[in-house]
Amino acid sequence: MATYNNIAYGNIGTLDGAGGHVLLQTLTADNSATTLTFDSGIDNTYQSYLFKLINMQPATDTADLQVNFRDGGTAYDATKTTTYFETYHNEGDGTTGLGYVTGLDIAQGTGFQSIHRYVGNGADECSVGELKLFDPSSTTFVKHFVSVGHDYTANDYANSIRVTGYCNTTAAIDGVQFKSSSGNIKAGTIKMYGVL
Repeated sequence: MATYNNIAYGNIGTLDGAGGHVLLQTLTADNSATTLTFDSGIDNTYQSYLFKLINMQPATDTADLQVNFRDGGTAYDATKTTTYFETYHNEGDGTTGLGYVTGLDIAQGTGFQSIHRYVGNGADECSVGELKLFDPSSTTFVKHFVSVGHDYTANDYANSIRVTGYCNTTAAIDGVQFKSSSGNIKAGTIKMYGVL
């Protein structure tokens, strides 16, 4: 039985360094599905959960990587309100920019939220990032989430993205699903950590 700060953990996970993150589950894409789904282990054990997205690559060029949340039912369709910001820099012509992307935010909608966009499927193209979900088991407050990531896009841009929002429900969030907006997820790993 492992201990950290005098807390016993048994077999619920392994401690990842000294930062207070307990690895709970790892999912790896192999081009056989459009989704990677965390459908267990999200409960009141931790006050927040961290998802690390490593070298995510779509099978379809220019696809978005998206996320949605399950609020006690069977569908990943929690009502959300979100914001979407990005900065970019083209490797060829030096084009740069910073802005709010109104077409990729959600206002009280149940659809999937893009957290990476226009990702390339070339041999060296992918996206990386982290998504943190706060207090998903609360039955009092909305459930906030923050996603920060970086993409190597299909048109050779370095694209930094920040998406924030909340699931507007007092029901507990008990599942998180990541999916490609088109086609399968060709490659990549997502690790889910409980945060002490």
